[in-house]
Amino acid sequence: MITLTKLKKSGDEKFVLNCELIEIIEETPDTRIRLINGKSYIVEESTSEVISKVVAFKRSIYRG
Repeated sequence: MITLTKLKKSGDEKFVLNCELIEIIEETPDTRIRLINGKSYIVEESTSEVISKVVAFKRSIYRG
């Protein structure tokens, strides 16, 4: 699970995403994350930041 920030005009909202559900990450120029269930989220973080968070999460699981 990774913590991300929804991109909203009315203010930022943090949420936790199950990174196992990510199908595609696009930058157009906002970062859009599409999940395997069809839902999508526009987030404040860049594609490289999202990938870094996923890698860090996976490392924390497999080190134990």
